[in-house]
Amino acid sequence: MRAVVLLALLAAGPAQAWEFTPFPVCTLFHETAEARVSVTHDPRLALPYTFALVLTDTWPAGPDFSIRFDGPRPLTITTNRHVLSDGGRTLSVSDAGFGNVLTGLEFNDTATALTADRAVTLPLAGAAGEVQKFRACAEAALA
Repeated sequence: MRAVVLLALLAAGPAQAWEFTPFPVCTLFHETAEARVSVTHDPRLALPYTFALVLTDTWPAGPDFSIRFDGPRPLTITTNRHVLSDGGRTLSVSDAGFGNVLTGLEFNDTATALTADRAVTLPLAGAAGEVQKFRACAEAALA
């Protein structure tokens, strides 16, 4: 199911702002000239939250992935449970909860994804309202 959502996002063309859709699963997405990002919640999965970042080129392989949020509530999250796919273009992380990720997206100015020697910065202007919709969708799916 995540692959279908990701393919739909890739085919949609550049997004002008952060966007949320509840169908087919709760999805938050944004696109820049360099990358497409999506956060999904699918309660049917053992790890229902997935963050995927697709580049126009490729991610270098590395042991860790970090996302640094800069702004009023700075935060850095690091994991070694990321997966590269699509010939290294897509980096994804799945987990049982994404509270810190959603807080970072909602309350900061930028998010910078980091692995090995690559950094991709995403503007967060306009993300807060869409993150709130995403949170409500994920909570409703759990009810």
